[in-house]
Amino acid sequence: MDIGSLIGLLIAIGLPVGAVVIEGNPLGFFSAHATMIVFGGIIGITIFSFPLHRVFAIGRMLGKVFFHSPVNPLETIDLLKQCSERARRDGILALEHMAPQIRDEFLKKGIRMAVDGLEPHSIKETLTNDIASMEQRHSQGQFVFENLATNGPAFAMIGTLIGMVAMLQHMEDPSSIGPSMATALLATLYGAMVGYCVGFPIVNRLKERHAEEVLHKEIIIEGIMAIQAGDNPRVVEQRLLSFLPLGQQVIPE
Repeated sequence: MDIGSLIGLLIAIGLPVGAVVIEGNPLGFFSAHATMIVFGGIIGITIFSFPLHRVFAIGRMLGKVFFHSPVNPLETIDLLKQCSERARRDGILALEHMAPQIRDEFLKKGIRMAVDGLEPHSIKETLTNDIASMEQRHSQGQFVFENLATNGPAFAMIGTLIGMVAMLQHMEDPSSIGPSMATALLATLYGAMVGYCVGFPIVNRLKERHAEEVLHKEIIIEGIMAIQAGDNPRVVEQRLLSFLPLGQQVIPE
């Protein structure tokens, strides 16, 4: 589990909720009308905007945010160095015996193509196409949450306008002014929290996860190209480490 994401979400939502509870009247911050307008509107427009299979995939994407197992690029670089050493010592066909032990499917695919004798440009093109396909899938998932984050404040405005119109229509009844104004303001509150406490942070996390995966796969492609070219394992290691920030360019012994 990504503890940082969970803590951030709890702080972003928990502190406003805590302030409401401390205020002493938590039920005063609930409005059925505002809830229907904002949350009903967001759900409806999301279903209308995207195919159902992408809507139902929201749970899986949330799992990617909160239950993400980060990839350690240093471990991948070390494994590629080992593959390079084995290939230089015993020939590239010797990597066929290492492939079943490799857990990363992308790396395993590249190694097997190299063992099968495919040309380097064919391997690179195939693996690059895999990255492009992944980028398309990820961008579709991110767009769902971007849409949700944008629609939150939009329906907040709709709820606010409805509340203001209702208030202006009943100015002769002072007792209705308060509830109408509350609906207007609570709609703004709900929509803002959906957009800025949930939607946009999730989008940012998904983009970060995507960048990590792309970098990991680019390291693998470069490593396989170097192995196939017969480069010195030490040179391979240094070349792959150059993909990382200087502070991370140390593989533990």
